[in-house]
Amino acid sequence: MHTLKRIDVISLFPEMFSALEYGITGRAIRNELIELVITNPRAFTQDKHKTVDDRPYGGGPGMLMKVQPLRDAILSIKQTLGEHEAASVSKKKTKVVYLSPQGQPLTQNIVKDLSESKQLILIAGRYEGIDERLIEHYVDYECSIGDYVLSGGELPAMVLIDSLIRLIPDALGHNESALEDSFYSGLLDHPHYTRPEVLAIKDGDRENVAVPDVLLSGNHKKIAQWRLKQSLGRTWQRRPDLLTERQLSKEEQELLQDFIQEQKESNKREL
Repeated sequence: MHTLKRIDVISLFPEMFSALEYGITGRAIRNELIELVITNPRAFTQDKHKTVDDRPYGGGPGMLMKVQPLRDAILSIKQTLGEHEAASVSKKKTKVVYLSPQGQPLTQNIVKDLSESKQLILIAGRYEGIDERLIEHYVDYECSIGDYVLSGGELPAMVLIDSLIRLIPDALGHNESALEDSFYSGLLDHPHYTRPEVLAIKDGDRENVAVPDVLLSGNHKKIAQWRLKQSLGRTWQRRPDLLTERQLSKEEQELLQDFIQEQKESNKREL
């Protein structure tokens, strides 16, 4: 059940999050479906230069974000939310998520789990990362958006925020839209079509490409079945690993076999 009401982000570049002012995320924030607060750890520095980085022990290239500003930022936010540092794990309402290439790959299931927290604090790291002791004692979850390295955690944080906001009731305008997204049910999304009914385009021997007849039939049961078959087939073609993680019903198994057989017959005709 989605219970998320507030997201705090700790970032050295708060202005980057202005990108969330547009589209679905912007509307959700303006309509107060979610509260988004950005905190700059520079506000918690204790020297006149507002230093937020320091050299790593043991040497090596790069710098690390300083412990004290980050720690104080986390504790200040938690205090604002009414949660004290000494709170037991069972009484914690706020999860702290560190966006890191070393974290668990972000999936729709993780997004759904995080959306069941009332409040989230996202740490957008910079430089070579943050002190391991902060991770051990203050971070509840490390999350990655892919096996590549970015300059900072701001873009991953925005990706996570966007995916979380899509699950908020009324955020999409049509609540069933989120249910049909890729990965929500463990499958990729089915193909989509809109006007015109026939598209004049050169595609092999065809000059006109039409919308599949079933989508024009008005038969909602057949349309739903076709969409499920296409989702299963597309997942089999592009992300077969997802099918190994999902228990298919008898109907889904039959639809997938139909799709595979249709593909084999289509390939034979093209030879």
